[in-house]
Amino acid sequence: MSNEFTFSLKSIRLDENYHPSENTRLTTNFANLARGKNRQENLRNTLNMINNRFNALAHWDNLKGDRYTVELEIISVEMNIGIESTSNSLPLIEVLKINIIDRKTNERIEGIVGNNFSSYVRDYDFSVLLLGHNKDQPTFSTPDDFGGLHGKLFQCFVNSNTYKDHFSKPPVICLSVSGSKTYQRTENQHPVLGMEYQQDEYSLTDEYFKKMGLKVRYFMPPNSVAPLAFYFTGDLLGDYTNLELISTISTMDTFQKIYRPEIYNANSAAGKSYQPSLKHQDYSLTRIIYDREERSGLAIEQGKFVEENFIKPYQAILEQWSTNYAL
Repeated sequence: MSNEFTFSLKSIRLDENYHPSENTRLTTNFANLARGKNRQENLRNTLNMINNRFNALAHWDNLKGDRYTVELEIISVEMNIGIESTSNSLPLIEVLKINIIDRKTNERIEGIVGNNFSSYVRDYDFSVLLLGHNKDQPTFSTPDDFGGLHGKLFQCFVNSNTYKDHFSKPPVICLSVSGSKTYQRTENQHPVLGMEYQQDEYSLTDEYFKKMGLKVRYFMPPNSVAPLAFYFTGDLLGDYTNLELISTISTMDTFQKIYRPEIYNANSAAGKSYQPSLKHQDYSLTRIIYDREERSGLAIEQGKFVEENFIKPYQAILEQWSTNYAL
């Protein structure tokens, strides 16, 4: 049954000349940065922050701190329902692919794919299904098999020939830690990922990504002020080189400083016991403009778009496929 769904990829360079395509989810964080009169300055400053962070972490044989340049590609994944049909392609997810340019050796090094994660079906799950489920409920709960369909669609894509033809390693997704959980620092320290943190129970996002086949570990890299959540398959520390890990850290630490400055641009670093909060007041702003309120509103709009154009029209096909798809 899984071969009823096929996938196609589109790629666009994320640089200072980036303009979001018509099919890009408007809630995608980098699309938010690339609008308005400050769009080019926003993008240029963001890329400079990423490059500076990369070179600070990759400091060996890098005396001037300018050896490496990071290039970003936005990978848009479309799903086709029916083997021979491409007329009913549906936008599924968007991720970032990182490439590293070594200016000393003139080598182009493949970085990690994943990083930022945008998903139409996740918009539906969180902004329509979950909100509707809890609308009149006295206590918060999740619907039955919440995230199940999304998880299988994601794994179907990662296991597909389309993914394997384009990417040499499984994805790593890097997100903010949850404001509803407390994280405890451990004695484990990695030279690039930094200090490892753990928590007693998973967040709703952790559980959602678990259904995508992804495990999670939390690390606070050197000179960061809060841990990041890394979602992966396999062995995060063993499967990826230091430069690959640095590519993800430098990119996503920069984006989080812009998106969540209360956590990731705070003026004091996380302690041994740490609970992140967007209500934290002691933080600094970057010079990059990001509209968080607009993004929240758009997530609901796009969740409804998915419901009307994907979930409802293909409900019978999706339910049959999900029942028969073997993880």
